[in-house]
Order: sequence, then C-alpha cells, then structure tokens
Amino acid sequence: MAKLAKRVQKIREGIDPTKLVALSEAITLVKARAIAKFDETIEVAMNLGVDPRHADQMVRGVVNLPNGTGRTVRVAVFARGAKADEAKAAGADIVGAEDLVEIVQGGKIDFDRCIATPDMMPLVGRLGKVLGPRGMMPNPKVGTVTMDVAGAVKASKGGAVEFRVEKAGIVHAGIGKASFDAAALEENIRAFADAVIKAKPAGAKGNYVKRVAISSTMGPGVKIDPSTVNVA
Repeated sequence: MAKLAKRVQKIREGIDPTKLVALSEAITLVKARAIAKFDETIEVAMNLGVDPRHADQMVRGVVNLPNGTGRTVRVAVFARGAKADEAKAAGADIVGAEDLVEIVQGGKIDFDRCIATPDMMPLVGRLGKVLGPRGMMPNPKVGTVTMDVAGAVKASKGGAVEFRVEKAGIVHAGIGKASFDAAALEENIRAFADAVIKAKPAGAKGNYVKRVAISSTMGPGVKIDPSTVNVA
C-alpha cells in the first residue's frame, strides 16, 4: 500500500486540481504521468449543460479521429448474403445472422463494435437488453445501421469513436494512447470536441460545455481551459 501511495503521490505532483490549463500543457502533463507498464489510453471527458433524461437534450454521435485510437477494434456485423461477404472482405471479425444472435444471447460478446444492415434490425432488436447497456446497439444516427457495411467496418477499424452523454451530463471517450505524440493527441481531442459541439441538442440551455478534462488510464485528471479547445 505504501508503494502504491508513493506512486500516486508522484504522478499527482505538479498538478493543481483547481487550475485550468491550456490543452497543449494538459497533454504534456498527462503524457509525463502515464508511467504504467502498458501503453495507457488517453481519455477526454466533457461535462455538458444538458439533462439527457429529456429527449431534446440527448447528445450522441460518432467521430472519425484523424490519428485513430491506437487500439485494435473487433467488429461484428449482422448481415446476410452479399452484404455478409462485403463485411468479411472489409475486415469484419465476426459476421452472421440468426447464428450470431444466438451467440450474443448466450452471453458471448467477443467484439467492441456492432454493425447491422437495416433488414437485420428486427432480428438484432431482440438483443437490446444485452447490447443496449454496453452501448453497442446498432443505430442509424451513428452509422452502424447501414447498407454500406464495408465503409462502416473500415471506419470502425480506422478510428471511428461513438459517444453518448451519460446521466450526469458527461460525455467521454478514449482518443489515443500515451505513446502518441502530443500533436496527434491534440488533433484527436479537437476533432472529438468539435463533434460534440456539432451534436448540441435543441433543448440545451445556457452554457453547453461546462468542463473539459483529460487523463490517462492510471493517471490523474487535468482540467483544461475550454477556450483552448475552441469550445468556450
């Protein structure tokens, strides 16, 4: 425990939890403290002035990060016939129809993202209780219910990140790895923030973006001056 406490104290040194810093400085601080034995994920969190319990204040969307996420994404596609063949050719990890529904209903979810052709949705709809809580239910608003399965698979593999605001009004996502250079992380964060801004719902009142912070998997959060991310 003493060793852990010492490590926590070390990575928190030099970070004032009450201070807002510029985006570039925040990235430098977070990267320097990502000292785990694995390549930590860098995550951005945005506190929004919305109440997602109201339909007109829901925030969700998808963004293609210009520098990818740095993680291997396993993609499952619900499709038949030629569309199933397209999905396989595009690099989908799992492709199926009724057989895949049975696998998922049995509790085996060996994928990170789920795509379906429109004709498969009556079938996939049965999986709402399984995929919904995991944020994996295919949805046309984020491009995961589509006839262009090849494009959707390639986007998912190439750095497409879905986001959806949580009950507390927070939207967050992994936007890269600690091994990314600072410029790549900054570009990804700006792309994510821009997508969240564009997804501002009609019912949002007052200050839309309240707080922005970034952190690594094992590191402390660093609060960012929103104006330096062009969201203030």
